[in-house]
Amino acid sequence: MIPPSPTSVTSVTSVQSVPVVIVGAGPAGLTLGNILRAASVDCVVLETESREFIEQRPRAGFIEEWAVRALQERGLAEPLVQRAQAQGECEFRVDGERHRFRYAELTGDRHFVYPQPLLVTDLVREYADVRGGAIRFGVRDVALHGLDGDRPSVLYTDPETGERRRFDCEFVVGCDGARGVTRASVPQEHGSLARYDYGVGWLALLAEAPPSSDCVVFGIHPNGFAAHMARSPEVTRYYLEVRPGEDPENWPHARVWSELRTRLSVAGTPALTEGRLIEKRVLDMHSYVVEPMTYGRLFLAGDAAHLVAPIAAKGMNLALHDALLLADAFVAHFTAGDDSGLSAYSGASLRRVWEYQEFSQWFAELLHGPSSGDAYRAGSAGARLKRILGSPAAATTFANSYIGKGVAR
Repeated sequence: MIPPSPTSVTSVTSVQSVPVVIVGAGPAGLTLGNILRAASVDCVVLETESREFIEQRPRAGFIEEWAVRALQERGLAEPLVQRAQAQGECEFRVDGERHRFRYAELTGDRHFVYPQPLLVTDLVREYADVRGGAIRFGVRDVALHGLDGDRPSVLYTDPETGERRRFDCEFVVGCDGARGVTRASVPQEHGSLARYDYGVGWLALLAEAPPSSDCVVFGIHPNGFAAHMARSPEVTRYYLEVRPGEDPENWPHARVWSELRTRLSVAGTPALTEGRLIEKRVLDMHSYVVEPMTYGRLFLAGDAAHLVAPIAAKGMNLALHDALLLADAFVAHFTAGDDSGLSAYSGASLRRVWEYQEFSQWFAELLHGPSSGDAYRAGSAGARLKRILGSPAAATTFANSYIGKGVAR
């Protein structure tokens, strides 16, 4: 439900005007803010969490090369390029054997291993400290008004003074995630929400342990899927397939490492390096897509508009794609009076969104079919893997989808 109009709010103590209000200081919001600042388009970012929190919040860590190049072109990737590890291979471990898949040789593109907290730290420093961008941390009670009119406004409570403040603007951009206020401000009768549940959970783990492989490892096992993904020289991300809704406390240290060894160990590979588990949570695998990604003067980006299960590490890349599209569209609007990019934004973004959703669903069946208890699904999953490992044409198709190459921007 849309909150009441701003004229009914009598406790506002400060009113300011700004062309663009960005709600949410994640990769999408901060990338957009930086590009707008560079183009002399004024904006403000509102974030409900503290700066310390967003710079430490554990999230994704794989950025596709097209996204890195786009950030480089805008002067936003120098720390990333200097510090990130580039990977062009992954490995499948199944039936006691390992199969190396060299996707960079097929596509010319790689992944960059750079945890999202590091990217957020870089972007917020560039936006706030270097470019002098306005950002409000720890705001409360954010509310959006007049989105279907010519002059929307965004209200929030200042965390230090408790005062109610308002920004009048031309556009609002929602980058505040799946549970944020921006998506909730869109009337239910406007558009649709498509959702898909995978029927599995992933136990997401961060271990204080050096990586045990130089690439991503996918373990396909009757007990369930498992994965190894480097995050830094000292920290490794692991996943274990579990039942949806599983209590992570059912997985103490010894059980976690025993099951990881069972699902990931094959002859000729180094033993897993164990370490203290610093994160342990269960993710119920699901995806959704909001269509359209706009409502009046509101533009949704990132998880506010679409969630893709972390099966193929696509979420942060989609958020960056949205931000780049919106940034170009806003710059064209404010500098040249060209609204074509804003009008085309939802459709342009959704082309990549649906490509990534379809690939993630296809890939999920390859990974989860053997542990489904269904002989047909298991056989089909095995056929998929054999095809990409044995057919050059199928391998190239898979590699392009895995790295996000060839998708229209």
